[in-house]
Amino acid sequence: MKTLVVYSTETGNTKKVAEAIAKALPGAELYDVKAAPDPAAYDFIAMGFWVDKGGPNKEAAEYMKKICGKKVFTFFTLGANPDSMHAKTCAEAAPKSYGEGTEQVAAFWCQGAIAPNLIAWMRKMPAGNPHAPTPEAEKRWAEAAKHPDETDLQHAAQAAAEALAKVQA
Repeated sequence: MKTLVVYSTETGNTKKVAEAIAKALPGAELYDVKAAPDPAAYDFIAMGFWVDKGGPNKEAAEYMKKICGKKVFTFFTLGANPDSMHAKTCAEAAPKSYGEGTEQVAAFWCQGAIAPNLIAWMRKMPAGNPHAPTPEAEKRWAEAAKHPDETDLQHAAQAAAEALAKVQA
C-alpha cells in the first residue's frame, strides 16, 4: 500500500506530528504541503494542518480538495484545548475539505504552540474582545506552548497506525 503523509505547518507543531506519524507508517513518504505530490498515486493519505479560523489553513485546504476517492487519516494542531468545543468543531469541519469520494478513516488532534505574532496581536485586543488577553487566555497560551509533547506524538503515531491497519484489514 502506497502511503503519503502531507502536512502544513506555521510554527513547526504540525511538522513534528507528521514526522511521528510517518515513522509509524511503514514506507510512508513525508512532504510539506508546498512540495506534496499528486495524491492520486497513493492508496492511503495522512493529511495534517494547523487550524486557522476554525478549519484547515489555506494551503492545506487547497491540497485537501485534490484528494478524491481516498482513505485518509486527518491530523491537526490548534492553540485551544483539544477537548474544547472549538477543537470538536474543527474536527467536524475537516472532512468537508476533502475532494469527492474521500473517506476519513480516523482523526487525531492535539494542542500546539500558538504563533508568537498571533499572541502579540491578541495582546493588543481591547477588553471584551473574545481574543483579548485575560488570565485564562494567558494560561491557555502557556499550556499550548508545551505542545505537541512526547505523549501527543506517541498518540498521533498510534492513531495513524491503527487507521492504516483498519484500511488494510
